[in-house]
Amino acid sequence: QVQLVESGGGLVQPGGSLRLSCAASGAMAGISSMGWYRQAPGKQRELVATITSVGSRNYADFVKDRFTISRDNANNTVYLQMSSLEPEDTAVYYCKVDVYTGRWWTYWGQGTQVTVSS
Repeated sequence: QVQLVESGGGLVQPGGSLRLSCAASGAMAGISSMGWYRQAPGKQRELVATITSVGSRNYADFVKDRFTISRDNANNTVYLQMSSLEPEDTAVYYCKVDVYTGRWWTYWGQGTQVTVSS
């Protein structure tokens, strides 16, 4: 069984920064893509950013160079550094990890709330 534990969400003022973390643990033979998605109230879940095992990154257009995704392969952890946060970034942020345990599985974190408000 693979578990994802997210941390780093919270309340921040507009223009502020937050760093999200997501650590994967359990019986894993390998991890390929790791990423972050978000879901605001009344909206569908959307891609924020992804990163492959070799470090190739993909960002949603709304990120606009404000967010940076990174990963620590030794510790099976993915990060999302968010800066210049806007109220529109308020959402529950979920990490998503593709894991090989004899076959490929996709796992989701439990979600962490990010609220941008003054």
